[in-house]
Amino acid sequence: MNNKTLVRISNIIGMISIILLVYWVFTFILIEVFGLKVFRENMTETFYLSVIGILALMLGALIINIMFNLTRIAQKHNIDETQKPIAKKLIWSLMAIFPIIAILLFGGDFLTSQKKENLLIKSAKSIIETNESKSNKLIDYQFDEKYIIETSKTLALFSDTDKNVPSVTVIVKDTIDKSPVFLGFNEYYNGNLKDTISPKKIDFIQKTTEPERKYLNSVFNSNNSEIRYSSHNGNYELFYPYKKGNKKIILYFSDQQRYGKIGS
Repeated sequence: MNNKTLVRISNIIGMISIILLVYWVFTFILIEVFGLKVFRENMTETFYLSVIGILALMLGALIINIMFNLTRIAQKHNIDETQKPIAKKLIWSLMAIFPIIAILLFGGDFLTSQKKENLLIKSAKSIIETNESKSNKLIDYQFDEKYIIETSKTLALFSDTDKNVPSVTVIVKDTIDKSPVFLGFNEYYNGNLKDTISPKKIDFIQKTTEPERKYLNSVFNSNNSEIRYSSHNGNYELFYPYKKGNKKIILYFSDQQRYGKIGS
C-alpha cells in the first residue's frame, strides 16, 4: 500500500470522524437544552463515551497525515462538472440527517414520558385498590398530629409497595386565616404525639404553579375527577383524585429519573 493510498484512507477517516462529531454535538445539545430523556442508563453512558472513540479516529487520521507531511486534506482545484451534482447530493443527504436525529430524540422522549405515565397510573390504581381501608383513612382528613402521623405511615407503605412510585403526597384543601391553601402530607413527617409543640398548617403548604392550582381548584370545587400528568426534564408528576362520598383528596405521585426507558 503506497503513501497516496494511506493518505486517502486517513482523509476519509478524518472526514467521517468530523461528520460524526458534528452529529454527536448536535445530539448532545438537543438532549441537554430540552432535557430529553430517551435512552436507558447503559445506552446513555455508551453514547457519552462514544465521543472518545470519535476523537481517537480523528487523532489517528491526523497522525497519519503528519507522518506523510500532509497537514490538511487534499483538495482538487479543478472539479469536473460531473462531480459537482454528486457533491451537492452528498451535502444535502448529510444535512437531512439533522432533522431525522431531532425527530428520533423528541419521539423517544415522548415515548418515555408516555410509558412513565402508564406506569404511574397503573401503580396508583393498584395501590389504592389493594389498600382500600388505608386509602379511606387518608380521605378522612382533619388537621391534627394523629392524622399526619398515620398518613405518613400509610404513604411510606405505598412507596415501599411499588417500585414505580418512589414518592407519594396527599394533597388536601384547607384555610389559613380564612385564606384557601393546599396542604401536602408525605411520608417524611418526624413528629411525635408526645411533643408539646403542635404542628402548624403553614409548615405543610404544598407549593404549586398557577396551572396546578387551577387544576386543584377544579377538583376540590368543581368535582373534576380527571387525572393530571406532566413531565419535564426527567421529572414525572401525576395528580390522582380520590373521592369517597363528599370527601376528596388528591394523591400526588412524583418521580425523577436521569435516564429514559428506551434501549437496554
